[in-house]
Amino acid sequence: MDDFARKVEAVLFASDEPLNAEQIADHAGEGDVKAALASLAAHYEGRGIALVERGKRWHFQTAGDLAHLLRRTREEPRKLSRAGTECLAIIAYHEPVTRAEIEAIRGVQISKGTLDVLMEAGWVRTAGRREVPGRPLQYATTRDFLTHFGLESRRDLPGLEDLKAAGLLDPLDEEALELALSAKDGDDEDDDDEDEVALDDEDV
Repeated sequence: MDDFARKVEAVLFASDEPLNAEQIADHAGEGDVKAALASLAAHYEGRGIALVERGKRWHFQTAGDLAHLLRRTREEPRKLSRAGTECLAIIAYHEPVTRAEIEAIRGVQISKGTLDVLMEAGWVRTAGRREVPGRPLQYATTRDFLTHFGLESRRDLPGLEDLKAAGLLDPLDEEALELALSAKDGDDEDDDDEDEVALDDEDV
């Protein structure tokens, strides 16, 4: 490993968040960042930690097959409601989208709390305003969304058949993703309860 690759390694190791190539170069100085990253990725392949790229940003993480060693307590996954799952899928596959567009695809109004929950989770962000009358806010996914789901970019989002084949969809999730992929307007009104998004003990 050459001196520049070692500098890149030190910068990434010390950073508390993923860095893109420009940010790495700002700290490491002059050198071939791309070549250094490729060298480091190969160096750490098969080790206890790995250098990974998510959304054009690089960071070190524990090797996937060893993550269980670092868990000191039993983790209980917090599940999104049906409304939250549908909204996240629609935003991921059609971003940037406005609230009205999300509602048109779902065929039912969404409560403000649905988007709040997704934003508090760090998976959804505001993405400016649409240049139309009223200038509504637009919503898009975040880098944390890509990292959490192990995606390098939105191009890596799986299709419906991929998720079915992997057994990763329950009936509600399957319907939510079908809504997102088809993007067909609906006119049916659902009960208010369907938009309940509070993550209480029953959702855990």
